[in-house]
Amino acid sequence: MMKPFTTKQLLTILLCGTILLLPACSKKNVTAPVQFDYTETVGCLVTNDLYAIYFSAYLKPEGDLENIKGKDRNKLLRSYCKKIPKTGSLYFTADLVDEDARETPISVRLVKQELIGQDEKKVENFKDTGTIFEVPAKLYPRGMVETHIELDKEGFYALYLSVGEENTITEESILRIPLHVGVDPDAVSPWHIALRILAVCLGLIIPVILGLIMFSPIIPAKQWVQEISRRSFFLSHKQGIETQK
Repeated sequence: MMKPFTTKQLLTILLCGTILLLPACSKKNVTAPVQFDYTETVGCLVTNDLYAIYFSAYLKPEGDLENIKGKDRNKLLRSYCKKIPKTGSLYFTADLVDEDARETPISVRLVKQELIGQDEKKVENFKDTGTIFEVPAKLYPRGMVETHIELDKEGFYALYLSVGEENTITEESILRIPLHVGVDPDAVSPWHIALRILAVCLGLIIPVILGLIMFSPIIPAKQWVQEISRRSFFLSHKQGIETQK
């Protein structure tokens, strides 16, 4: 006669099933910093306490544009956000989400930055070292801020969008977009590679283990299912009694 499963054994089986389902439930992008919400169409959402924009950076491809349009359209339309693979002719676009921002002058400034700390995700670990270019404050009634620059040096940069007149600018009215030029935007950290390998291994091993348990001649599948049902009923009945108390 089959020995009853202990609660610990049942919880182990249920936990294994949960782990198996996790990769299917995970979202596509979990590595982006808190400030950024990556999408495939508009780059990223940049926000502060007062304003929000959809920001994209485009790198002009080298070579004949007509040939690129015909052969590799995705390469031509690729948008970047925080990480840009190389220097060259860069186009920045910012779509203003707030209606009042379209009625307020906005100035644009790109600065070179120096990393003075170890964590690249913290604003305080960067220091502005010089202004690369700036656009005086003006209105953008259509809601689209566009700038272009020929950039010839890799490194850290920041693009500042200041909403308001010069004498009314505060920290809350400045949107900061950090940029790192000269890095692979599709690079995956070793930790994420290890987690993916682990997920694949679990996806292969766990079904085999569960199959051996369910279809073992020593533990028939029918008895295994009956035991799960009995335990579930017992736990729910026990919780109901405790609730009535």
